Amino acid sequence: MDPGDPEERSAAADPAADTTGGRDLHLFLQTLQTLWSTRELRQLREEAWKGFATLNDPLATLLDMLDASRGCGGRGPSLEAWVARELERWLQAQPRPGPAQGDPALKPLQVRAVRLLTEGPLSLVEPLVSIFQLQDADRSAVLAHIHRLHQEGKFKEAIVLGTKLQLQADLDVEKVCVPLLLQDKVDLVERYVDSLPHLQRRLLTLMDSWCQPGFDIRAVARQYPQAPLRLERLSPRALGRQVLRLLEQFSLDPALCPSVLTQQRLAALRYLCYKRLVERSMSQESWAELVQGLVGQDEWLREQLLQLLASQDDVATVAQCALDLLLPEERLPATVVAEMSQLRLQERTAKAPSEHRRDDCYQLPIPREDIHFLASWEDLARHEDVLLQPGQVVGVDLEWRPSFGVGGRPRVSLMQVAVAGRVFLLDLPRLSSPTGGQAPQAFSQLVSRLLSDPSITKLGYGMAGDLRSLGASYPALAQAVQKLQGGLDLLQAHRQMQVADRPAPAVDRAAGPRGLSLLVQQVLGKPLDKTQQLSNWDRRPLGEEQLAYAAADAYCLLEVYWALCREPARFHLPGALPWSLGLGRSKRRGTWEPPPQKASASPRQVCSPEDATPEVPARAFRVVCDNMLGGLARTLRCLGVDVRVLHSGEDHRQAAEVARQEGRVILTSGLPYHKLRAQVGAGRCLAVDCSLKAQQQAKAVIRHFNVRVTPADIFSRCQRENPLDTRSVPRARRPLLGIHIGACNCDQYLRVSKDVMKQLVQLSVHPGGSGGAGSEAPHSDGEQETGSALEEAPEGCTYDPPCRWLEDTDLQTRVPATLANGTQLQLAGVPAGVLRRPGLQHFYCCTGCGKVFWEGSHLARVTSNFQEVLEGAPCPAGGPS
Repeated sequence: MDPGDPEERSAAADPAADTTGGRDLHLFLQTLQTLWSTRELRQLREEAWKGFATLNDPLATLLDMLDASRGCGGRGPSLEAWVARELERWLQAQPRPGPAQGDPALKPLQVRAVRLLTEGPLSLVEPLVSIFQLQDADRSAVLAHIHRLHQEGKFKEAIVLGTKLQLQADLDVEKVCVPLLLQDKVDLVERYVDSLPHLQRRLLTLMDSWCQPGFDIRAVARQYPQAPLRLERLSPRALGRQVLRLLEQFSLDPALCPSVLTQQRLAALRYLCYKRLVERSMSQESWAELVQGLVGQDEWLREQLLQLLASQDDVATVAQCALDLLLPEERLPATVVAEMSQLRLQERTAKAPSEHRRDDCYQLPIPREDIHFLASWEDLARHEDVLLQPGQVVGVDLEWRPSFGVGGRPRVSLMQVAVAGRVFLLDLPRLSSPTGGQAPQAFSQLVSRLLSDPSITKLGYGMAGDLRSLGASYPALAQAVQKLQGGLDLLQAHRQMQVADRPAPAVDRAAGPRGLSLLVQQVLGKPLDKTQQLSNWDRRPLGEEQLAYAAADAYCLLEVYWALCREPARFHLPGALPWSLGLGRSKRRGTWEPPPQKASASPRQVCSPEDATPEVPARAFRVVCDNMLGGLARTLRCLGVDVRVLHSGEDHRQAAEVARQEGRVILTSGLPYHKLRAQVGAGRCLAVDCSLKAQQQAKAVIRHFNVRVTPADIFSRCQRENPLDTRSVPRARRPLLGIHIGACNCDQYLRVSKDVMKQLVQLSVHPGGSGGAGSEAPHSDGEQETGSALEEAPEGCTYDPPCRWLEDTDLQTRVPATLANGTQLQLAGVPAGVLRRPGLQHFYCCTGCGKVFWEGSHLARVTSNFQEVLEGAPCPAGGPS
């Protein structure tokens, strides 16, 4: 409230306008303040609601309270904001919640509320808007305030006010949203345009324009020098994913974003060329059909395809591809044109004889007549008893035409159900068609009964994702995941096998099959033939090779299951598979996860001595990870491994250069694995399975390279993320404005006594001398501490890195505390409560970045999580002796 406003001053000072019903407002607030300081929230709420009921005018009283406390706010949650939210709840619980819109008594209250809104914290916005119905109040003052916020660089506060007060029609969507997009605050932008299709279209058109080839996002960023930008999140690839997600979320026409669609088609084109020309894991027929659908009449994409083909060495395959797609010969190399002429003369077929390695792949053990294609109600009725036989085990799989993220979510085309000796292929488009008579109802009932029958064991690989796709494609099966009972996802068993089983060094698992095909190879001896995986599953009739592939994809689940049941120990599983129906069930209904594997007496002895590679100490093991393996990088660094991570602006070729120059091993999750391996030699590159979590990936890497990790290695390297201040870095050294350079990774610490740390912190807070570095802030109990809360660590798990004590000669200056090498200690990250812990005797500071550490619960947690790969670690409580 402005004391200079006569109208508001008289309204607030009028003694006749007693809003408290005779109750002393200060006494009421004092009572609430006492309870607030003790955090007795239940008693606080009871007292507040009791007080609200005694007030003549609760709304005016709230404004008086907020006026009185203006300018006194601090960090953390405030009592005033809590009272505002509680009054909002109390009013909603009353028979008559408050004055109606248009009530003359409401207008002066709205004026005061708007004034408080423009001067108070964001926590007041929502309750004040609701209590005083500010959506319909005079907007001029708030709009002027939002413009001031923009000029001051407070973009988040501006968009929150605009959203809560529904001011979108009076504000420029680009002006409001652009700085938030640059800061990677897409969630705020989504809420701002929610339920406003015209703004959603403008937003996506803007984001699509940023994805045009050659667009420099830094030109936009320079308009907002006061904003903390996150431009590494706005690469064309990352931005394209955001646009596609929002297109689906807003149910808008993808044609609205031509740049993103072209970008997606180009990525899909590169992927298909890799699958066909490098991996050779696609049939020529499927490749040509999908590429033709992607390129169409787009001349730019056709030019990109010509360049991709011209860069390949396999002249015969490239020539066949060019023939199938009718590509212009004048744009192709002479060797390819000559081969095309030979192919025409010899009238070769589209598929080379050696394309399918059937003898080397899993063979379906049942004859063709036992593969049944079901496309009508009569077909379902004829085989219903076999499909729903109680007590049996069935393999379930789904197929759909690949869309590569272009054109929305693909629709499931085929459902395979395998039983002993037979496979049933359900034609989902036909069975769900409204013109199919009784088929749609019969189909949904049969699938629902199959999934919900707990006596039938349903096998799958990534079953939850398949069932979600099924439910999204056919609304009658939207609850497929929830209905599933008696499900066994072999993906979970496969993950346990991969973590437990370290292959011999000569085995290059990543160079061969992956996923289900790898599981089939490991269990049954031969991989699946995946050449039809990316074929057109919407085509009718399906080809014979498609039918054979679909049947094998489901039937192999049965054979894998039977093999795992017979010999679980051979595949490093904790027991036979009865846990699929009971003890091993996860919290999510209907899915299975393996029970935890008990630690063995010698967990590292997983291969014979003659097959073992030389042991490498963790701190001597050096790796470079691509930017998709951030979680693995952090986990390995936590175990003492020297890790470097590629930035988002660096390509995979730089990984090979770094590996050669610095003697590092390459860990990659991307497609260029084969090229990288060729550049650094055998044993220096590993493709990481992205289906595993970071901890599982780390354990697999440690076992694969025989890395020795001891408890002393844990946290022996600094984990601090170092943001790059681009203003102090020459332009030639920064690929993108605002990018992060990664973690510190330094392994040189100094030990600091608690007394010395207290002195340094005290000087940093009060450079003049006196003061209380140890004085507790009003809400220090809620402060988040970098070292986490202290917990009882297992005996022998004390943090004791090899380092010397900090001496006076190590400090260049004490204010600010700076080491002799120029590194300033990060004392602001040491909460006051940590300095008063009775059991904490010393701290550690990183000499590379100045980060301060102390022992907390992290050490015990990491030791427990990596018990099976730690050398010399004590067994956790309850573990084997």
